[in-house]
Amino acid sequence: MHNIRDIEVIMGGGRKYMFPKNRTDVEYEQDEKARGTRLDGLNLIDIWKSFKPRQKHSHYVWNRTELLALNPNTVDYLLGLFEPGDMQYELNRNNVTDPSLSEMVEVAIKILSKNPKGFFLLVEGGRIDHGHHEGKAKQALHEAVEMDQAIGLAGTMTSLDDTLTVVTADHSHVFTFGGYTPRGNSIFGLAPMLSDTDKKPFTAILYGNGPGYKVVGGERENVSMVDYAHNNYQAQSAVPLRHETHGGEDVAVFAKGPMAHLLHGVHEQNYIPHVMAYAACIGANRDHCASASSSGSRSPGPLVLLLALLPLGILF
Repeated sequence: MHNIRDIEVIMGGGRKYMFPKNRTDVEYEQDEKARGTRLDGLNLIDIWKSFKPRQKHSHYVWNRTELLALNPNTVDYLLGLFEPGDMQYELNRNNVTDPSLSEMVEVAIKILSKNPKGFFLLVEGGRIDHGHHEGKAKQALHEAVEMDQAIGLAGTMTSLDDTLTVVTADHSHVFTFGGYTPRGNSIFGLAPMLSDTDKKPFTAILYGNGPGYKVVGGERENVSMVDYAHNNYQAQSAVPLRHETHGGEDVAVFAKGPMAHLLHGVHEQNYIPHVMAYAACIGANRDHCASASSSGSRSPGPLVLLLALLPLGILF
């Protein structure tokens, strides 16, 4: 709100952090946990609005209906805060009040693509991480599917000729899938074999640690006696923790569009923003960005730049 005032599009959760302490939430009026939290008494929504130039059109929205009713052609700045805290999991999302990640991406691109100089868009499937930390693999994987759909939609709305799309993660999780499951077996189902040690079934998805650790009668819980297909089922883990941890292996980075060939193999994470800056012709190295080459043909200029940050923790 204060440091970077000219970001055109911001969407997500966190509404309660913008209002003074105990301010009643517009959506959850009876929920004390949804009330404002700021001890400085500031209303950051009003501050955000006051910073915008008068000749520009700024919009604050708090629900899906308001978001989808906007005409992107008449929106210069958009702030959308759809939950007091975190966005709801996709499986739990209220289709009336909360937009999907794909819907937010669509609106963002329509607004940002009006800029003839291009744009940078950061998209995060942040609740993938939360699902894994809670041991709720079904929630995490449905979040990943929604992220995949958002990436696909972004691809249809942009061009490979002028858009660099980067998809990566900042870490993995101690999440695993195995047990020699046959084709057609539900990923949330049981492996087609019993443990050769305790003679009990086990699910194809497991965690190295986390809240799914459970001992019944001194032995590992028999998962055939529980609803392991439930949305909030916590997959069994080897070590009991209230929250599952991140993993330590390398994560993948995928790219398409101009300069995508610079992202392949294994890289240090700090290399990625340098590639994006190089592709977008910003920063120190812009020798390749002349408006015209000696032959008269155009060489790369400023690109529409889309970065999709795939989660907080898909294990590739």
